[in-house]
Parts: sequence; structure tokens; C-alpha cells
Amino acid sequence: MYKVYKIGEKPLSYADIDAILSENMQLALSPQAIERIEHCRRYLDDKVAESKVPLYGITTGFGSLCDRNISADDLSTLQENLVKSHACSVGDELAPVIIKLMMLLKANALSLGYSGVQVDTVQRIIDFYNSNILPIVYDRGSLGASGDLAPLANLFLPLIGEGKVRVNGRMYHATEVLREHGWKPIKLKSKEGLALLNGTQFMTANAVHALLRSFDIAKKADIVAALSLDAYNGRIDAFADCIQQMRPHPGQIETAANVRRILSGSEIAALPDKATQDPYSFRCVPQVHGASKDAINYVADVILREINSVTDNPTIFPDDDTIISGGNFHGQPIAIPMDYLAIGLAELGNISERRVAQLILGKRGLPEFLVAHPGLNSGFMIPQYAAASMVSQNKMYCFAASSDSIVSSNEQEDHVSMGGNAATKLLKVLDNLERILAIELMNAAQALDFRRPLKTSPFLEGIMAEYRTSVAFVNDDIIMYEAIDKSIEFLRRMPTNF
Repeated sequence: MYKVYKIGEKPLSYADIDAILSENMQLALSPQAIERIEHCRRYLDDKVAESKVPLYGITTGFGSLCDRNISADDLSTLQENLVKSHACSVGDELAPVIIKLMMLLKANALSLGYSGVQVDTVQRIIDFYNSNILPIVYDRGSLGASGDLAPLANLFLPLIGEGKVRVNGRMYHATEVLREHGWKPIKLKSKEGLALLNGTQFMTANAVHALLRSFDIAKKADIVAALSLDAYNGRIDAFADCIQQMRPHPGQIETAANVRRILSGSEIAALPDKATQDPYSFRCVPQVHGASKDAINYVADVILREINSVTDNPTIFPDDDTIISGGNFHGQPIAIPMDYLAIGLAELGNISERRVAQLILGKRGLPEFLVAHPGLNSGFMIPQYAAASMVSQNKMYCFAASSDSIVSSNEQEDHVSMGGNAATKLLKVLDNLERILAIELMNAAQALDFRRPLKTSPFLEGIMAEYRTSVAFVNDDIIMYEAIDKSIEFLRRMPTNF
């Protein structure tokens, strides 16, 4: 029996979204959402019938064609033409999780009742979601200006019987799937194509996916850093709460507390006669990891507002008898934070690679390149190269996409956010970060085993015991990429309940 999440009953939260995805929940429109949607649609139908003035995107063309009036007989054709002509996303297919998030977030936005759509249209989006029918959408083509026009057009082509979808990994034309389920193509009414295509759901789907991963990976970065610190025989006093309180940034305080908990009971941390100081990559973990956590939390607040907002245009206010053409589709409010998040995540990788480099230098009683016989064996020399390569690539991805703008729609849309590019490169930063941390984990585990018979903390000993069932201690050179791949797999399932 599937659990059901009722859209429009309350604002979406990250906990809701995580549960919907992880528990494979079904979606349903709440009674409140249905009432709001129907109320707005009735108002719009009446307004179109009685209005003597053009209504942008409803009885006119779009963008620079906003001064072209459309006859009542052609309003449905206008909306269908919009969807077909705007389906210009190109590049690589989006991951299924991003497609599902786009459908969930669009259904949630439309459920607020300010977009003028039919209940049937929103219900069909939900039908697709629940049946795991995933429209094929590509990762390039959005300017993040009038929302995510190109990818959202590809997403909703199948509603009108156009485009292609995947079901259980196999590709079908939309008409095949509609016929199999006994569904007729949606006949779009006035404004509906615009409501589907305007909006920031491509950007926010990528951002939400990135944030859900970021919440997890920030904790894992603390665990891996603590393991490296003990393997390096580093000092714990830089993590004392008193020094954090002298500069009370929330992320810094949280990180230091995390590392203290993770290393609680460590024999190595309790050793006397430590080096006077540790390199910054160890000593400044609270400050660097903490700044990244603060960035994650800030961006999470912004994106949470966004996913519970109305971002299509024009916006319809039935109770005020008002239709306003504004700019809520513009991606700038989230493009800048997504660029900021990329920087914060990239820095977790930057400092991680520096800890990897410190561990292979042959200092603090550790052998050079973390093998017993360096020279005959290269040991852990080249994993640091791989980490350095990805750190450098992440610096490229930290170029602020939101600082760019290219005029479009014959100068009507003369400033764009490039938020789509900010969103997609953000996920590339995360992918690299995951691999960098996995390389650090592999190095730290190897270094720690050179400290035996001394033990680290009970929590980390548990991590080590489980890790060693996947990745063995390296005595002589092995095929390293296989160990890295296994470390990545382990990092993804590594517990964070310290």
C-alpha cells in the first residue's frame, strides 16, 4: 500500500520532499487545492469572455509578440503552439529524480490557485508522476528568465500527446502511453500553456536535489575530516567550544561540536606531545566547513520560499478581479544563491584535497605516499592527482552563471538570470565533491592503520570496520580506481548518526 502525499494541503518542506522520494509516495490533489484551482479557472473563463482589453499571454502572443491579439477560436491552439515551439531543451537527458521533482514542484505551484489552469491539467501531471511516466527533458536550453521555458516545454509536451517519455527505462512516444492508460491528450485552455512553461521548476528541482544531497554530504565531510585529523595525529584543542564562541558563526560552532563528538573516546586524540600546530586544512575545519554549512542553510531558506511560490505569469487574483503581468518567473532570486552554494560546496572539496596531500607527505610518522615501501610502490600518489583535478574543475564551475545575461525575445527579455546553468553546474560540483571526499576517506583509512594498535574513537572504529569490508588496506600497489569506486559507494551509505 502506497503512502499518499496531498499536494496543496500545506507548504512543501524538505522533509516532505525527502519522504516523497525515498518512500516512493503517491501524489494526490488536496480538496483545498482543487477548490482554489477551480475558483481561479472559473474567474479566468468569465474574464476572457467579458474583457474588452488584451490580456497578456491569454488573448495575446508571447514575449515580443505581446501586442498581437488572438481570436477566441484560436486560444487553445495558441497554448498548444506555445508548448510545441518552446520545447527546445538540448544536451543530456535529465536524471529521473530531477524529472520527478520538476513534476512535483510544478503541481505544487499550480495548486496555489493563481495560475488559471484546469484541475484536469494538474491531475494529469500527478498521473504521470504516480505512474512513473517520465517525460524526456534535456539539461540545456533554459535562460532562467521567463522561467525555464525550454525544459518545461519538453516536460509537458506529453500532456498534449506530443514528445517522448520513458517508462521503466524504455522510450515511448507520448501517444502510446496515453493510449495504454486510456487517457486523452489534455486540451489546453487559455493561459494554460503559459502556466506550464513559465516558472522556475527546472532550476528549483536541481537546487532541491542538490540541497538534499548537501545536507547529507556536509555531515560526511565532518566525519572524513575527523578521521583524517586522527590519522594525522592532529590536535583537538582547535575544536574546543570556547574558541568557537569567540567567533560565533553557527556553522563553525556546529562543525567543531560535530568533530568533538565524532572523536570522543579516541586514544589517538588523547595522545600527549602533539605538534605545536596543525596545517590550516586540519586546524581550520570548523571555520571552512562551517562557512559551507552556513551557505547551505542560507540557500535552503531561499529555495524553500521558491518552491512554495507562484512563479508563472501573468498572475491571476480572482478575489481582487485582477490579472497582473509581472516578473515572478525571473530566476535571479535563486540563481545567485545557487552560485553561492556551488562555492560553498567546492570549498569542502578544496580543503579535503589539502588534507589528502598532507597525509601523503611522509610527516607525523606516516610513510611517504602511505605505503610501507615507497619507490617500488607508488602507493597513494595518484589519487591526490585525481582529487586535485576535480578541485580545479570545481573552481571552473564556480564561475557565477548569474553574473551573465544575453538578450532574448527580440529585446523584450533583455535581462536573464542564467539560473538554469547555475543549477546544472551545481550538481557537477556535488558529484566532484563526493569523489574527492571518497579519496580522502581512502587515504585517511590507510593512514589510520599505520597508527595501530592505537584506536580512534568508537564511532570511527565502527566506520573503519565496515569500510574495510569493502576496501582493504594497501600493502603493495593495486588498481586504484577500483578502490576509489568502492570508497564512493561506501561514502554514499556511510552512517552519519554520530
